[in-house]
This record gives sequence, structure tokens and C-alpha cells, in this order.
Amino acid sequence: MDAEGLHLSLDYLSGSGVILSPEKKAALQTSLIILKTHYKFQRVVLWGKILGIKDDYFIAQGAGRDELTDRKTLYSLNCIDWHLLPPATSAMKEKGALVRGRLMGDPSYEYEHTDVRRVRDGDEYTEEEVTIQIKEEDRIAAVVATIDEEASIVPRGAYIKTPLGEVHANRSFEGLPVTESGKLNSYMHFRAAQKLASKSIKEKADLDPSIDFMDTIEDDIPKGSWSLQFERGSGLVCLRSLLWLGLTFYHVPNTTKYGCLYIGTGEKNLDVPFML
Repeated sequence: MDAEGLHLSLDYLSGSGVILSPEKKAALQTSLIILKTHYKFQRVVLWGKILGIKDDYFIAQGAGRDELTDRKTLYSLNCIDWHLLPPATSAMKEKGALVRGRLMGDPSYEYEHTDVRRVRDGDEYTEEEVTIQIKEEDRIAAVVATIDEEASIVPRGAYIKTPLGEVHANRSFEGLPVTESGKLNSYMHFRAAQKLASKSIKEKADLDPSIDFMDTIEDDIPKGSWSLQFERGSGLVCLRSLLWLGLTFYHVPNTTKYGCLYIGTGEKNLDVPFML
């Protein structure tokens, strides 16, 4: 959620149990403004909080000129001092997916995972143990990148793609109507499109290339992994991810107010197929 107007944004999520202490909110509002100035970001958002055993990690993201590709992720243990996370590589994501259990709350902590692999030796197979090591800082980067790819969403039309290929906030966006805000195809993954190429010519004919350049969450697998609910009558719509428990998105229909926040352990819910 946008760092500007943080108090109001958190109030919209209070019905989902998302709360921060007054001290944390005051510290975040001040430090995120300093962060934006220091790194010369166009926009700063509070991404969320990953719960650790010793300490919790507060995560923020800063966007440059292109809000989709030019993003940096930072973490803080005290809401005041911020540190850059390394860009998540595919190798880091693979290693991070192997580690199970809660985060320790110490960025320098190293995890060890022993994997048994079968190696072919002529006509026979032998087993060998391979030890994989990953720092907690790298694991956090992998978790944040994975959640961004699978569960970070925005309303349709909130962003626009220019002829140069850059993605900017759409100044003409006035919010989704109440009727449209209750449909899953009105919300899009805030990432590069992965499924648009597989759509038929007839389906693509109904799309506007300037705003329909991302995938909608309607086709997410498994079906039913998003819970959509209206609150305050029809004055607020909330979407909650069952795949990443703790991720909540809100939108106030007919306004430009929307945001996404994650507060959880950073562990993927692998039991979703049995819950549906």
C-alpha cells in the first residue's frame, strides 16, 4: 500500500485483523518519506511484514520511472533503518523453496538443507547427499519475489502501458464501479503477463492493449484461491489470498483508493487444494 496516507489505508484493512501499533505507524510514516528522498524513488509502498521467531521484517518497495520493472525491495527490523535486499534470482527462489519452517529474524542466519539425489553410474544408480546453504536475507528476497509474482494484484485500469513500453500509474483511473469490483476479472497480477500469449484471437479482440497487458486473477490455479468479500455495505471490497495466508487487497469502489499488504510467516499454504 502507498506510503502516503498510511493511517487511512491501514484503517481499511482493520476489518481483516491488520493492525500496527501507533509507534510503528509513526516510525513508518517518517522513515518511508526519508527513504523515498534518499533513494530518489518515484513512489514508495509498504509491502508488509514477515513474522520471524526473534524479530519481524518490515518490507517496503520503491519504484522508479517504470513501476513494473524498476522496483527495489528493502527491509527493516525497527521501522527506521532500511537495508536493500538483493534481487531474487531463479537459483535463490529454488533454494528458498527447499527450506521449511519459520524465519529466524536474523538476516545473517544461514540455513542448511540436505537433499538426496540419485546419480546414474553406468547401469546402476547411486545416492549422494547434497548440502544446500542459503542466507536468511536471500530467503526473504526469494519469498517477497514469489509473493509478488503469485499474489500481488491491482485493479484493472490502475496502470497504463505507454507506447515506449513503460508502465505508469493511470491518472485517468477513477476506480472500479461497484458491479465490476465484485468480479475477479477486474483484478490483475502486477507482473509481466504469462498467459496473454495463449489467449485466442477472439479473446484478445476484446482487450485494450494499453491497460490489459497483465493477467487477470480469474484464471488462477487452483480455482477458488481468492476470497472476495464486500464490507461496509458496498463501500469496500477485500480480496484475500488462500495461497499466501495473510495477503489482503482492498479497494474502495468509484475511488482511486486501493492497496495490498502482506502480514504472515512467509510460508506458502500448500493445503489449498484440500481446503476448497
